[in-house]
Amino acid sequence: MKTKTFVIGDIHGAAVAAKQIIKMLPLEKNDRLIFLGDYVDGWSQSAEVINYLMELNEIYDCKFIKGNHDIWCEDWLREGTADKTWLFHGGKSTVASYAACSEAEKKIHLNFFNRMINYFVDEQNRLFIHAGFSSMHGPQNEPYASNYSWDRTLWEMALTMDKRIAKDSKLYPKRLLLYNEIYIGHTPTLYYDVTIPMQASNVWNIDTGAAFTGKLSAIDIDTKQFWQSETCQNLYPNEKGRN
Repeated sequence: MKTKTFVIGDIHGAAVAAKQIIKMLPLEKNDRLIFLGDYVDGWSQSAEVINYLMELNEIYDCKFIKGNHDIWCEDWLREGTADKTWLFHGGKSTVASYAACSEAEKKIHLNFFNRMINYFVDEQNRLFIHAGFSSMHGPQNEPYASNYSWDRTLWEMALTMDKRIAKDSKLYPKRLLLYNEIYIGHTPTLYYDVTIPMQASNVWNIDTGAAFTGKLSAIDIDTKQFWQSETCQNLYPNEKGRN
């Protein structure tokens, strides 16, 4: 049986949604799961999300991309000092979720964050990255490492590109020619009043706003079939999610 690859969008502390999604997927033992980052900050179960991801890593071929919120959390776990901007953008709920964790457990989580990767390119030349990159020579030549987790220009370029421009034209964006497909999170599709994964050119955005009023999404990158959890607000009715 052909190995399948599923890509999962930004979870943002919604462990219930993450477990829902994994149960929906037609997973076989040798299948691959690629998580696009931002596992924490938002709903109240950030520490539980990390525990669950570590469990999945023991069963499946998992790739964990590091998001900007994960970098904030990693810094806090390492240094013990919380960035004020991070606290405002969901970090408070993450800190609270770790209240029941021992120092040994926090160290295990820190090691897990340390092992996350900035991007991944698969055997079919498909790129998986949290946000984007600015170098026309690819993320391996990116001069600003923060772009892996923060850049929105790649997605904005894909959205606004004139579809009449042929790929062999000198006007066609070189960044989009580097990979057969690019999968990102970071920018919720809710910003465009869209509640399902979006495609623009060869870029797929899988962040469907689980941190806010949306759902967590997963997609089979070969068939493009996608699955969604319940609306996270319904799963956490007494919480507000991310600011």
